Amino acid sequence: MQRKAAADLKKLITDGLVEAGLTYEAAREYWTPRRLTLDIRNLSARSKDVREEIKGPSTKAPEQAIQGFLRKAGLSDVSQAHVHSDPKKGDFYVAHLVKPGRDAEEIISELVPQVIRNFPWPKSMRWGKESAKPGAVRWVRPLQSILCLYGPETEETKVIEFEAGGVRSGNTTVGHRFMSDGQPITVRRFDDYVEKLEKAFVVLDAERRKEMILSDARNLAFASGLELVEDEGLLEEVSGLVEWPVVLMGEFEEEFLAIPPEVIRLTIRANQKCFVTRPSGEAEKLSNKFILISNIAAKDGGKEIAFGNGKVVRARLSDALYFWHTDQGNLPDLDKLVASAEKFGLDLTKPLDQRMARLDALNVTFHAKLGSQGARVERIRGLATHIASLIGADPALAARAAVLAKADLQTEVVGEFPELQGAMGRKYALLQGEDASVAAACEEHYKPQGPSDFVPKDKIAVAVALADKLDTLTGFWLINEKPTGSKDPYALRRAALGVIRLILENDLRINLLDMMKKSSESYEPEKVCPEGQDVQAWILHTRDEIVRDLLAFIHDRFRVYLRDEGARHDAIDAVLNADTDNLLLAARRLEALIVFLDTEDGQNLITGTKRAANILAAEEKKGTAIAAEIDPALFTEEEERALFAAITSSRADVESSIAREDFSGAMRALAALRGPVDTFFEKVLVNDENEKVRSNRLALLTKIREATGEVADFGKLAG
Repeated sequence: MQRKAAADLKKLITDGLVEAGLTYEAAREYWTPRRLTLDIRNLSARSKDVREEIKGPSTKAPEQAIQGFLRKAGLSDVSQAHVHSDPKKGDFYVAHLVKPGRDAEEIISELVPQVIRNFPWPKSMRWGKESAKPGAVRWVRPLQSILCLYGPETEETKVIEFEAGGVRSGNTTVGHRFMSDGQPITVRRFDDYVEKLEKAFVVLDAERRKEMILSDARNLAFASGLELVEDEGLLEEVSGLVEWPVVLMGEFEEEFLAIPPEVIRLTIRANQKCFVTRPSGEAEKLSNKFILISNIAAKDGGKEIAFGNGKVVRARLSDALYFWHTDQGNLPDLDKLVASAEKFGLDLTKPLDQRMARLDALNVTFHAKLGSQGARVERIRGLATHIASLIGADPALAARAAVLAKADLQTEVVGEFPELQGAMGRKYALLQGEDASVAAACEEHYKPQGPSDFVPKDKIAVAVALADKLDTLTGFWLINEKPTGSKDPYALRRAALGVIRLILENDLRINLLDMMKKSSESYEPEKVCPEGQDVQAWILHTRDEIVRDLLAFIHDRFRVYLRDEGARHDAIDAVLNADTDNLLLAARRLEALIVFLDTEDGQNLITGTKRAANILAAEEKKGTAIAAEIDPALFTEEEERALFAAITSSRADVESSIAREDFSGAMRALAALRGPVDTFFEKVLVNDENEKVRSNRLALLTKIREATGEVADFGKLAG
């Protein structure tokens, strides 16, 4: 909130100044937990005079029109207007207006209170006597003081006087809430402001506070033979909690190190905003020392502060240790879980199996229209098993992984720290002796969760991750809960990108349409079919249309992905069509096409192919007859025979290369057409007077289109 507020202050003030006709050289914003500051350099002292001409009616116009012009221009009499002449239109009135410039002080005194009153805080409050008045200022916390100075670098500055929220502007501020003497600090200019604040224990620059915290934390950890576990998000947060950062070290009992490192780190981070440390060179372990950031330099060196933080950390870690042990024990209601265990083939002697059985038995809702989590796991199991058989993974392990993937949602640790879902599933799976691939899938099936996130490589994890994302996409498409504009509450764009990255980065040759149809068939039609529609008709017609619409959505995300990778938009359109559902082959085809288009043969072949396509389009529009088959006996020119031979040879080579998924070879085969196509158009007249010859030559052009179409739609290529 602080960083955004400072940026908002800068934008609102500088935009307002520029709009008022002032210019400036530089502006920089600063923030602490108790102040927002903006430093603007070389602001012009006065806005320029603005000259404006307002064209009026003819000098012969009716009096009513002339009076309307005078009111618009702000003139009291027509004598104040000028008369201009035009050779065509004759004489007409023009008002020459000069809007005088204004002093910067005047502009600032109007602008800043306006910005304060309309500041876009996401959360704000009113306070004091002023809060009862209409239009009272709202601020994130009660506004204590406003410092507003203006002046050149070498002269005395002046206070820009105004009032906002019952607070008058001035030239004073105060230092640190506890460490300064509390006396007002009189400020002359920005450098003076920074220097005096620092003497009063306030570091104004948030980036400098971050550097101080990070450097001191690293050094303190190093002095104890440890390494700081760095956390950029936490560093940003704690730098906004202090004005005078003091780095201290606390500790807790070593027995708590039995808790998984992720749980310890989250417990300490969430509850106390502290950093954890680890033994030097040991990435997987933590130490029992933690780093905390205080806002004061205590007389005892921070011992009491560290001790107090340690007490809270111990209490929270005691809870975490209890959760950790509880999750490895038996549930008290095992007798109620037998039916769910039988449905999923679960072993109720194993803790994670018990949690999955409870997830199903409690009938936990996934979505009101899409049923329970248990039903969802059942669908994912079926789809993951099928995908595993296609990508060379063990279907039985994929089924087991799919069944356990959501089980940790019922654990105590994940209940306390939802961000650990998946990671705890993996740990608990390994503890109960599951296959390493099954354990990996429990964590990795959520991934990737963005364009730069990790993509699973283990085949079991890939099968479950794909099944999970396809089930989500298909389900929400079936109930017509699709993303709209900027709104995507179920992160379906992210899921589609995840499907694309899983396929491409694991070289998966799977047909998406088949996968999505299979996924759609796993939903009970009666539950997802809209009310009022015939279920059987929906199954026969609408369901397949919905799946095809989903494929089009994935194509859109695929285009975005490919453009981000640097591909040409026209080349993407050339290899993608409505039926493309093997994304890996489409990507390989695109890669080869882009390389080909960068060659002279590629550019010339595009020109020839487009020419053929344009001629065909024009003749087809006119209804000109085009032969169904080429008759070599009708060839009258050697160039026709050469082109026909080249097309026949190239097409065979193209088809052979594509069958081997050698798209570069297919492009090389097409390159052989470049010469014969060029020569054909140079020497041969397509629209021959003889109808049969013309029809035969047009058929030859269709063969050019068909041959290149085996690789891409060259008609969609630019150039």
